[in-house]
Amino acid sequence: MEIYEELVARGLIAQVTDEEEIKNLVNNGKATFYIGFDPTADSLHVGHFMALCLMKRLQMAGNRPVVLIGGGTAYVGDPSGRTDMRSMMTPETIQHNCECFKKQMERFIEFGDDKAIMVNNADWLLKLNYIELLRDVGAHFSVNNMLRARCYEQRMERGLSFLEFNYMIMQSYDFYHLFKEYGCNMQFGGDDQWSNMLGGTELIRKKLGKDAHAMTITLLMNSEGKKMGKTASGAVWLDPDKTSPYEFFQYWRNVGDADVLKCIRMLTFLPLEEIDKMDSWEGSRLNEAKEILAFELTKLVHGEKEAIKARDASHAVFGGGTHADMPTVVFCESDLEDGKVGLLKAMVKAGMAASNGEARRTVIQGGVSVDDEKISDASYSFTKEQLKSGAVVKKGKKVIMKFIFE
Repeated sequence: MEIYEELVARGLIAQVTDEEEIKNLVNNGKATFYIGFDPTADSLHVGHFMALCLMKRLQMAGNRPVVLIGGGTAYVGDPSGRTDMRSMMTPETIQHNCECFKKQMERFIEFGDDKAIMVNNADWLLKLNYIELLRDVGAHFSVNNMLRARCYEQRMERGLSFLEFNYMIMQSYDFYHLFKEYGCNMQFGGDDQWSNMLGGTELIRKKLGKDAHAMTITLLMNSEGKKMGKTASGAVWLDPDKTSPYEFFQYWRNVGDADVLKCIRMLTFLPLEEIDKMDSWEGSRLNEAKEILAFELTKLVHGEKEAIKARDASHAVFGGGTHADMPTVVFCESDLEDGKVGLLKAMVKAGMAASNGEARRTVIQGGVSVDDEKISDASYSFTKEQLKSGAVVKKGKKVIMKFIFE
């Protein structure tokens, strides 16, 4: 099966501008394509996962990825899927986040001569002259068409700032610049980016002539993929210091029955023939599929050694074994108050709650247990001796950690 057909079979392609031309470029390894990542945090999360896996698949088929870090567009902020304006970041924060992204992406993408390249749109967007941009680029955009774009529709009732209104022009200019400077002939993005992507394709054709070949493709599940990055307690990050390999494993181990095979197709590199055999799996076999998904993705992000440790820890916790390999939170003298550590404070430090208030609500609602005993008293505290022996704390059925004192 050719790579384009495989992407379709895995459910990764939603819309294209010229399927035959795109298919020809991709299947023959002639696509130089880009995907953009705005550095709004110091770590990628699982919402970026699909794009990273797609880039890896296409590179393995001989195509050249261009990783575009939005160090420039981050100054503006993408309004897509948002109900309010994103808070402004300092240039120092943006640069730090860009550097963090690059380190994480190197696990997925092979960079180097004639391989993948990473570029930062701050290098050209921050140098643009405003009047020149209005005349040279803005003249090619219809305000009427822009207002009909999906990326703006959610914001029209609450109010769309002029700053954010320019995001489409900035993203379109990115494709135009990459086409001219790097021979980038294809762009990928989420289904919520379709209008922005078409803007870039049209800008190239208007500026360089109808014969200029620039293609666009959207990912079917990218909007849902962004939601994948969020849970009730926050984001699921690729950085192990933010989301441990065990927590990452458990996140995928607990996906819904209806989503597990879809995720295996889209995100793992298992052969489609092997995945197709899972279509008939039901009941306990779906749990087996979830473990396959969790192991494969943890291995991809954190390496096989960490994936094995996470799987073994999961078996220990949920299979009645020991708790030796479960995530451990260490407390020390500075955490003690009158020789004790309050449960609420401990939960916040462990990342089981974002604040004392959230931790209090969880405890009062019966969502926390210590050593298999449910705790409903928000004033509960651990003694130093108790922590020296180790205390197993559970939040709900899925979040389990060991608290110790050293």
